[in-house]
Amino acid sequence: MATTSVRRMLGFWSATSIVVGSIIGSGVFMKPATMAAQTASPVWLALVWVLAGIFSLFGGLIYAEVGAMFPQTGGLYIFFQKMFGDFFAFMYGWAGFAVINTASVAAISFVCAQYADFFLHLPRFSEATEKAVIWHIPLLGNLYPLENAGVKSLAIALILGLTWLNYRSVKAGGIVQVISTLIKVGVIILLVFGIFCSGNGSLQHFVQPSSHPKEGWQLIGGLVAALTGAFMAYDGWVNVTFVGGEIKDPQRNIPRSLLFGLLSCIIIYLLVNQAYLYVLPVDRMAGSSLVAADAIAIAMGETSGAVVAAMIVICTFGAINGNTMTEARVTYAMGKDHLFFSFTGKEHPKYRTPGNALWLHFAWASLLVISGSFDMLADMFTFIAWVAYIFGAIGVFVLRRKMPDHPRPYKVWGYPVVPLLFIAFATFYVVSTIMNDVNKYNSGETRVINSLLGLAITALGVPLYLYFRRSRTKARY
Repeated sequence: MATTSVRRMLGFWSATSIVVGSIIGSGVFMKPATMAAQTASPVWLALVWVLAGIFSLFGGLIYAEVGAMFPQTGGLYIFFQKMFGDFFAFMYGWAGFAVINTASVAAISFVCAQYADFFLHLPRFSEATEKAVIWHIPLLGNLYPLENAGVKSLAIALILGLTWLNYRSVKAGGIVQVISTLIKVGVIILLVFGIFCSGNGSLQHFVQPSSHPKEGWQLIGGLVAALTGAFMAYDGWVNVTFVGGEIKDPQRNIPRSLLFGLLSCIIIYLLVNQAYLYVLPVDRMAGSSLVAADAIAIAMGETSGAVVAAMIVICTFGAINGNTMTEARVTYAMGKDHLFFSFTGKEHPKYRTPGNALWLHFAWASLLVISGSFDMLADMFTFIAWVAYIFGAIGVFVLRRKMPDHPRPYKVWGYPVVPLLFIAFATFYVVSTIMNDVNKYNSGETRVINSLLGLAITALGVPLYLYFRRSRTKARY
């Protein structure tokens, strides 16, 4: 079992900034329009944000109990090891490296670079040159690594810079996370107040129904689809558990940071949503290609494109740092257990950071950036992450039975109802996602069933586990 030798350098505010900074990225600027079309009601739209936030909060409360029990670097890998053993823990760690963690960093960094291009006008090759190099992947189609080369180069440079920062110092990474999160929240608050203070909207939009309301099963289907978008916007709250071994007074600060961070995000998302609705009736909001730009254009004039681009760059930068800082810790914990390449489990002798794991994540995330398959990556990492969340919630019941006398500095509120509700809802989300992906594939909308592809990549971890387990056994004798 992994034990951490890195130093505890992160306090409550650093931990909270990891929660908030990892959650708030580009979703709050890009998802609401689609969700408005899916719900066709301002009231239902607001309720979806609240409901998704509550279930994310339930997940946070569940993982707060386990995180306070085992405040070690590695997060879910450590938890699953305690709950279900080495094999299950490795499968999660492999999925984290191959699908969840590096893919999230790649996708977020590309969005950040894409919006930075609004100001930088990065170079790109001619269309003929972009199509000259083709990576053909069976069942997926063709990838074009030279496409949008300027934006991809900036995305890789962002990952490189933040990897180097977190390689050199846990404390420096924490400081950057606190500052970027404060700026991010401040910018969003200014956006909300700017729209409300413009006087160019109406409170009636909060209750004004759509001209094409949905009812019955059509409404239910729309609400499920909208919840999927909201869950993607809320994802990232679990990242703080990955650095449990580096948080000061973790039994107290992990639960507090999850609770405070998630409540803050629920309030922020709801305020932003209502600000959009204030200037855009739900039908107009549903037809918007970039709702934040349209809302700001009404409130503040034609500077909206630059304002929104700057806001997305600010928000995604903090999310890149939060994910880079935390997610390599899973690979690090696996390396210490000799269930992955042993060099990934070594700390830097001077900086006391999991440097090798950080650089390995940088290399793989950079390759994913070059691939350019960002929509597929986003769908895969969200789906696989929620599969893991289900098992983590089940594991709370396992630990209550398996380790009844183990100290629990924090116990999940509402046990067993809250974990059961979370498991039921998350299972419904996972099953409905598979069904939706299959339907899209059968109708020709997509070339691959993203959720099943994510499961297939995860399954590749089985022979890897057998290899690393055998290598560990040989090393002992």
